[in-house]
Amino acid sequence: MSRRARLWLLAAGLAVLAVLLTAACLRLPHFGGQWHPYGDRAVRAALAQRTANTVSSVNFDQRAFDTLGEESILFGSVLGTVVLLRQTRGERRVAPQPAEVPAVLRRYGLIVLPVTLLIGLYVIAHGQLSPGGGFQGGVVVATAIHLLYIGADYRALERIRPVNLFELVDGAGEAAYVVLGAAGLLAGSAYLANTLPHGTFNTLSSGGTVPLLNAAVGMEVASAVVVLLAHFLDQALEIEGGEEEA
Repeated sequence: MSRRARLWLLAAGLAVLAVLLTAACLRLPHFGGQWHPYGDRAVRAALAQRTANTVSSVNFDQRAFDTLGEESILFGSVLGTVVLLRQTRGERRVAPQPAEVPAVLRRYGLIVLPVTLLIGLYVIAHGQLSPGGGFQGGVVVATAIHLLYIGADYRALERIRPVNLFELVDGAGEAAYVVLGAAGLLAGSAYLANTLPHGTFNTLSSGGTVPLLNAAVGMEVASAVVVLLAHFLDQALEIEGGEEEA
């Protein structure tokens, strides 16, 4: 196919897409109107499943299978990073040199670290009750761990960040989400269906499978971010070879 033919084909496809998008937008309710069928159904379903945070109900209940796909994308990204950035023959790791950290920055990092870690765990644990959840809380937890890099040095971070362990936790979080979906099948319903007891509204034990899926995502996201940053920060590699190879 010639370049001109490809351009005409692209133009025709874009024109059809533009017509379809225009037709779809013309049927949308007016901004600020009172007709919100999806929102009304989402809130109604969240209340029926005792999930106070409607967003978490949508993510981990009404479209939990989509969330599994999103989590799997992150897991696949980590797996690809581990494979591509692994140490190969001819490379040796250069030990990080200690760096002088200003006293003010050291105090700030060491004070904020436990507070940030606590906030991250709180966001994960209360994801079915208030804004937040496993994705957001997982990033906050990973950020808290790396505050030690800012407040101390890279060697201190390495001591509390065994990468192999976080890789296992990353896989365990992904597997936990997949296995929790089987609870619906065992109960005679659909995969990832919310079939566990829903509990009392607006309590930590409410929402059925939502808090469990939230925790699984929090584990996976926190570990994934730690593993990704670990491999990126470890790229201080020196390749040595003979004069012929040079």
